Parts: sequence; C-alpha cells; structure tokens
Amino acid sequence: MKDITFDKSRVAAFCDAIFSIAMTLLVLEIDVPSSSVLNSTSISQILVDRIPNFIGFLVSFMVSALYWVSHLRIFKYVSTIDNQLLWLIIFLLLFVVLLPFSTAIYVGGFSSTGPFVFYCLNLIFLGFFNFLLIRAISKKEMGNLGMTKPIANWLKFRSLNVVFIWVLAAVLAPFMPLTARFIFVLIFVFQFFGDRYYAKKIS
Repeated sequence: MKDITFDKSRVAAFCDAIFSIAMTLLVLEIDVPSSSVLNSTSISQILVDRIPNFIGFLVSFMVSALYWVSHLRIFKYVSTIDNQLLWLIIFLLLFVVLLPFSTAIYVGGFSSTGPFVFYCLNLIFLGFFNFLLIRAISKKEMGNLGMTKPIANWLKFRSLNVVFIWVLAAVLAPFMPLTARFIFVLIFVFQFFGDRYYAKKIS
C-alpha cells in the first residue's frame, strides 16, 4: 500500500477546480439588491451598505489566490503523489472549500469577535495543512526536480508567515478588533522582505 502512487495531472486538475469554485463562490456572499431596492435607494448607499461584504470577499479572494500560487509553486517539485501527500492535499482542500462559509459567517457578524475568530481559525488550519504539505514535499523531493534546502526553507517561511499572522489576528480580536481585521496586510509586507532574503540564498 505504501508504494501506491496517483496520477499527478489528475490531482493537479482537481485542486485547480476546487480553488476556482471556492473563489467564485465568494462573490455570491455579496447580496444582490432587489429591483425595488435599486429603484428606491441610491447606488452609492447600496454599495456603502455592502462594504463588509466587499472586505470579506477581497480578503478571502486574495488569501485563496495566495494559497493557489503556493500550490503551483510546490507542485512543480512533485515527481509522484503517494498516499501521504494525497491526504494532505485533501485536508488542505477541505479548508479551501470551507472558506466561502466562514467568510459569510464573518461578514454576517462583521463587528463581532466570534465570527471573525471562526474565520481566522479556517485560515489558520488552511495555512497549517499548506505548511505540512510543503514540508512533506520538500523532504520527499529534496535533490529532485530542482528542490534545494534554500527553496524548501523559503516555501516553508511563506506558509508559516500566513499562519502566524492569522493566529495573531485571532489573539488580538477581543482586545484590538480593528487592528485584528486589517493586520492581514502584514502577510504581504513580511513576504516581500522574506522573498528578498531568500532570493539571495537561492541564487
């Protein structure tokens, strides 16, 4: 059983489909006003009323995009997919699929702590399984297909960076709710400097 491998192209196609469906479903959480509301309310007011929805959509879409790009990066180093990698991918996709739901919970209780912490937990587990997947692939493929220790460390840094920021957001939520909701911007800041640091090591 340990020697069983799976078709990489089918797994990659399945992952792409899950990511694309989950990212598309996010926009459905933005409530479309009825014709009566459109005729009786200004478009600017309609858009203002949906600011929480747009924030939730934008954050979740960008986070999903980051994980999809991460998946593309690590998958090019995969030569074969064994049972361990397959199940790590399945658990990763579980939390990708859950993201539209947790986004809806977060937007529905935008000013409340509980829904935001639930949303953070979704992203924390998503990041955790992404890290486990990267660690397993880098260990299995070290020395193959261009995988080196600096590249492995770079990819693991990027995955742990996201986990750290969302853990920090969840911890800060009860005490500094506004800061917690916008601290995700640090993901891009840390990755910018981390990418520059590891680029020198990789080169």
